[in-house]
Amino acid sequence: MSVWSKHSWRDKPIKQHPVYENTQELEEIEKNLANLPPLVFAGEARNLKAQLAKACRGEAFVLQGGDCAESFSQFHAVNIRDLFKVIMQMGAILTYGASLPIVKIGRLAGQFAKPRSSDTETIGGITLPSYRGDLINGVEFNLQARKADPKRLLQGYNQSAATLNLLRAFAQGGFADLNQVHKWNLSFVKDNVFGKKYEELATQITQALDFMRACGIDSKNSPILHEVDFYTSHEALVLHYEEALTRQDSLSGRFYDCSAHMLWIGERTRGLEQAHMEFLRGVENPIGVKIGPTATRDDILGICDILNPHNEEGRLNLIVRMGSQKIKEHYPKLLDSLKNENRAILWSCDPMHGNTIKASSGYKTRNFDCILDEVRSFFEIHKENGTIAGGVHLEMTGADVTECVGGSQAITEEGLACNYSTQCDPRLNATQAIEMAFLIADMLKQSR
Repeated sequence: MSVWSKHSWRDKPIKQHPVYENTQELEEIEKNLANLPPLVFAGEARNLKAQLAKACRGEAFVLQGGDCAESFSQFHAVNIRDLFKVIMQMGAILTYGASLPIVKIGRLAGQFAKPRSSDTETIGGITLPSYRGDLINGVEFNLQARKADPKRLLQGYNQSAATLNLLRAFAQGGFADLNQVHKWNLSFVKDNVFGKKYEELATQITQALDFMRACGIDSKNSPILHEVDFYTSHEALVLHYEEALTRQDSLSGRFYDCSAHMLWIGERTRGLEQAHMEFLRGVENPIGVKIGPTATRDDILGICDILNPHNEEGRLNLIVRMGSQKIKEHYPKLLDSLKNENRAILWSCDPMHGNTIKASSGYKTRNFDCILDEVRSFFEIHKENGTIAGGVHLEMTGADVTECVGGSQAITEEGLACNYSTQCDPRLNATQAIEMAFLIADMLKQSR
């Protein structure tokens, strides 16, 4: 391979990347970003890699979840808090149900850009560039909004910094204390059957904590009960932004992308000779790669050779996104073909992206049963193959939205219009996410 540098990606072919008209303004903003403080630190990324290594060995399980695409207009502390609450609830359910440590990674504080299946969108006979997320352009359907605007890179940085500030306060300031486990349940979830089931589990956790307290173990002398490790991640799509936030660690001398603890490459941008693969091979963060139904053994080995040449546990997370039917057909063959390669791969399941459909009402949606079916198939295939199902990757929100049909709420296609607020892809709401966590906990128990 050629020598890597922060800008060597610029010599490679690139897909799904914005084209900026004002290159001078772009260069000025890149310089500005390069002088701003890092959003995360190299030591935090190393800690996450160590946690992911445990998941790779089956000693932990990864819960990665959050918005499909964060929004500038919907940025609010309440939305961040409620998503954090749901992830904490899900973590408690999975930990208690499966007796495993749960590595919690949010899709937030940087998840502003999305690849699109088409470069353009046509409405009423007018064709404009597709909306690619607030980091790139605006959702409004007019030419000015749909132009790639480099000033949005700075706005994305500032919102990410504010989000991370609040997340660190929640994670380390007592909000995540296990004694608060009842307070994590959102009011609109409590009356649901799975909300009540969570309350029962929270009571059991409280009783266990009372017993431990009587034995002299509490959150005052055991910080692990008072605090939580919470990491951030996003798709590293806009490489101008990622390059500007890549720094050389003063301790190790190695480069880290300090925009998030973990970055991933999408299914559409994982070409072995392309720019996104080139850029991320040179940073030390844990890296994810989305894997669709067309992936081959040679694709996977090529990804491993480029992104994890030293076969380091916790470095590479392959996130399978095939769809509830195609995973049954393609994934067993793929796993079997890699059985004797001894590659250090953390396998996760993204059951969202392969199950997107268009409802008769015109809304883009996903069916809860199809999402669940893909997760179940993922676990079953790994059990049959003798390999480890290491994590799940969900698009979800802490809000009471109606974007995915089905689940215990029995949301119908007609009911999608009640509170459909996503700017891109449909998300599980808080109730559906809690329901999914209980079902995954049962699968984890069975797989062990």
